[in-house]
Amino acid sequence: MFRSHVLVCGGTGCTSSGSQAIIESLESEIKKNGLEEEVKVVKTGCFGLCALGPIMIVYPEGCFYSEVKAEDIPEIVSEHLLKGRIVKRLLYKETVQEDEVKSLNDTNFYAKQHRIALRNCGVINPENIDEYIGTDGYEALGKVLTEYTPDQVIQIIKDSGLRGRGGGGFPTGLKWSFAAANQADQKYVACNADEGDPGAFMDRSVLEGDPHVVIEAMAIAGYAIGANQGYIYIRAEYPIAVKRLQIAIDQAREYGLLGKNIFDSGFDFDLELRLGAGAFVCGEETALMTSIEGHRGEPRPRPPFPAVKGLFGKPTVLNNVETYANIPRIILNGAEWFSSIGTEKSKGTKVFALGGKIKNTGLVEVPMGTTLREVVEEIGGGIPNGKKFKAAQTGGPSGGCIPESHFDIKIDYDNLIEIGSMMGSGGLIVMDEDTCMVDIAKFFLEFTVDESCGKCTPCRVGTKRLYEMLDKITRGQATLEDLDKMEELCYYIKANSLCGLGQTAPNPVLSTLKYFRDEYVAHVVDKKCPAGVCKHLMQVVILEDKCKGCTLCARTCPVGAIEGTVKNPHVVNQDKCIKCGACIEKCKFGAIVKR
Repeated sequence: MFRSHVLVCGGTGCTSSGSQAIIESLESEIKKNGLEEEVKVVKTGCFGLCALGPIMIVYPEGCFYSEVKAEDIPEIVSEHLLKGRIVKRLLYKETVQEDEVKSLNDTNFYAKQHRIALRNCGVINPENIDEYIGTDGYEALGKVLTEYTPDQVIQIIKDSGLRGRGGGGFPTGLKWSFAAANQADQKYVACNADEGDPGAFMDRSVLEGDPHVVIEAMAIAGYAIGANQGYIYIRAEYPIAVKRLQIAIDQAREYGLLGKNIFDSGFDFDLELRLGAGAFVCGEETALMTSIEGHRGEPRPRPPFPAVKGLFGKPTVLNNVETYANIPRIILNGAEWFSSIGTEKSKGTKVFALGGKIKNTGLVEVPMGTTLREVVEEIGGGIPNGKKFKAAQTGGPSGGCIPESHFDIKIDYDNLIEIGSMMGSGGLIVMDEDTCMVDIAKFFLEFTVDESCGKCTPCRVGTKRLYEMLDKITRGQATLEDLDKMEELCYYIKANSLCGLGQTAPNPVLSTLKYFRDEYVAHVVDKKCPAGVCKHLMQVVILEDKCKGCTLCARTCPVGAIEGTVKNPHVVNQDKCIKCGACIEKCKFGAIVKR
């Protein structure tokens, strides 16, 4: 038995901040101080507070050390782990109140969260199956195989109200029942881990922090629909998740939790990984299945739907990582428990990846029905530098922008669709007053143009034309008539594209046109970008009354666009200026502005 456990985040975020060096330093210092039999170091998955990495928690005290550096480790080991004196200056500031150290669960970031899908992330070593089993792991699978019929399992999932967390929000139990009802000599269960939205990392964090939960859930799904083979389609760009998934699959096979005759029930089920090559369109279910089959990832017309004719032409259930992560807890705690969380039509919780202009960037899980304001201001810590909230983008390139007028909207599937956005997989990008909404729409369209598979003309050509119109607006070359043409093209693309990529691609344009049309008009009529973002519509100007003639800006300018003599006001040669903003950053007197 160890008297102390030191949990260090080993997720992608903290790994990129140097958490591996922290672990190595910890192990070295613990050995140097003769504490190997008393203190255990555990590499976990994501804690959620990604902005504070590398992160380290010491139990049983629950002390939360943030932004830890390798050079801090000797002091933490000698003071805290050896002498029992907490190093308060290195703790996350919100956990320190005068002489008291409060629990991380009482901080603003965690207080309103309800972790179901993320319950083991940051708690267990994801590469150790025994730690997963120690938190009721595989108990749900055992219960299903020994106590329930497949139909009873499906009914539990139906009664829970769980809807797909990949973006569409289709009832999970209903999807399973369709596949179960189709008789076939072979059926499949698949997991969509091809998380492609810019700013989204929910699925990656679950797979890095709790890979066994997905394996267990897929085995349960296999039993429910009569499938004995599963595939996890995961982005090759997630090396840590891929590694831990393979370790988990190997461990589950070794323990008899995958393979033949699981729990002596006569049920067989096994899993394989398939790596995606980075195509965003392969997040669409039929394109994903086409890719697993070894073909170019392009969507297929529906119907027939995958529950009838999916992988290799056989009935298939496909859910995303977060959807599966809820399944074992629903089986163990019951459908009523899950359906008591959330709203009438959106049950349970939702994981969001907070990014953009927000203090606490990271991963959160909140009950459906939590307001956007609560997520941004209370959990997310608000907008930095005293700036005002302007909009939030949900659903990635498929979603829309939620304006300040809807800041108090209760987040669920139906509410977001009603205002022209969508839940999506869970990316939530916050924007402040310095954000140009036309530029945001252009950014997402550029992404969609690059990611279109090209199979259907409305998407292949339509999104390209839409991007060109947006580019024309940001250059100050458009007319008001172009805005009407652009809106008309949006609806055409939505109505005629083959798959969800094209059908939702115009959403960022339509939502910004709806809520921020004045910005589009300013670009077209006044030839100005109100946020000062669009380079073709702005000038960098030196204010004569503030300029001291220090020449720092002239020495900083990479293209020699600033002219003037020492101690005299300088001017910007607009023909040379590339609007990089370097001079604005360097000026100590606030004399240089964008106009």
